[in-house]
Amino acid sequence: MLILENIALAFTALISNKMRSLLTMLGIIIGIGSVIAIVTVGNSLSNSISSSMESMGANNIMVGLQQKTAEEETTESGMTFRGPDGYREPEEEDYFTREMLQAYVENFPDQVKTLSISQSLGQGQVTRGTAYANVSLTGVNGGYFMGTDIEMVDGNQLSAKALSGGNAVAMVSDYFVNNLYAGDTKEALGKEFEVLIGRDFYTLTIVGVYKYQQTMMSFTSAKDTQTVVYVPLGYVQEKNHLVGKYSDFTVVTQTGTDTDSFITDTKRFFDRWYHNNKNMEVGAFSMESMVSALTDMMDKVSIAISVIAGISLLVGGIGVMNIMMVSISERTREIGTRKALGATNGSIRLQFIVEAMVLCLVGGIFGILLGIGGGALGAKLLGYEASPTVTSILVSLLFSLAIGVFFGFYPANTAAQMNPIDALRYE
Repeated sequence: MLILENIALAFTALISNKMRSLLTMLGIIIGIGSVIAIVTVGNSLSNSISSSMESMGANNIMVGLQQKTAEEETTESGMTFRGPDGYREPEEEDYFTREMLQAYVENFPDQVKTLSISQSLGQGQVTRGTAYANVSLTGVNGGYFMGTDIEMVDGNQLSAKALSGGNAVAMVSDYFVNNLYAGDTKEALGKEFEVLIGRDFYTLTIVGVYKYQQTMMSFTSAKDTQTVVYVPLGYVQEKNHLVGKYSDFTVVTQTGTDTDSFITDTKRFFDRWYHNNKNMEVGAFSMESMVSALTDMMDKVSIAISVIAGISLLVGGIGVMNIMMVSISERTREIGTRKALGATNGSIRLQFIVEAMVLCLVGGIFGILLGIGGGALGAKLLGYEASPTVTSILVSLLFSLAIGVFFGFYPANTAAQMNPIDALRYE
């Protein structure tokens, strides 16, 4: 009952001094609101990145050529130096060949579902009268569509015949159709268009329209957004004069494949061709490791910013201590009267600690509401779904109570140690 009475007294004191209580709680409200807003936006960004990468295949393995690291050499004086690390493009003999990839697939039938291969021809612009669409031309093989989540709006994906023959056909985005054909996919299908890349024009026929999925934050308008035009890989390789040559590819793995172990096996397999290569070596990594690394990075950034925002909680706690000292000074005679009537030091101490806790708890609740609203607004402005966590809300509530106990103890203890006779004489 004593606890309930103290809580009722605390709310009475809070209501009787509304403005003073609000100003005292302001540091708590801003601190907790900032922390929750930051955590909400951080979680939303992390979840969006994770979902995007998982939709691309979290267990897929990216394999590519990378420049060999220059070896260190030590001089007689003990100083070490490295050779030149300037970037070097792969030469003709450095690329993966069709025979290498075929041998790789045949060697790991239980791990490799298919190989997803793409090559860029460049970026350019397609015009139709005064309308335009910014595009990047990317050649893909049949396995690309098994490793990538592409939703068709109209028409068909690139056919096996078109892919094997390197035909001049293309899949364009709904943004492309909106810009050039006012969103009419039926009109767009079967139409030819020219794209200028560098000094060359490439003529392609539209056979399908896919739904463009924005995977990263962008401040570009929908009209100016650059989207991918998918064409057969053979078409791009012919234009790039690299038929049957590959600098990288993605392994779509079978269900249940141990990704980490298979990465090691993949590097070891290709080492037979690249062990004596002076310029290039084979690198491999998985989306799973990228997701984990990005999530860890976002968590660390969120924690760092939250710690900075939490400084206002310290300021708020000092404000609580200050206002409690003022309250105790104003209620000195009340304290003296209670002690004269038999109230113990413990009951006096508990009364003011509870009052400080209630003050911080109410501030914490307002802060949580502010944080959830601010976080949702921030996530919406960035184009992500808000993801507040129950854990952060509960921790914030407990932290606000802890602030009340920590910063309320000294004023409460001061009140408890008062001499009742001196308190009764206080004017």
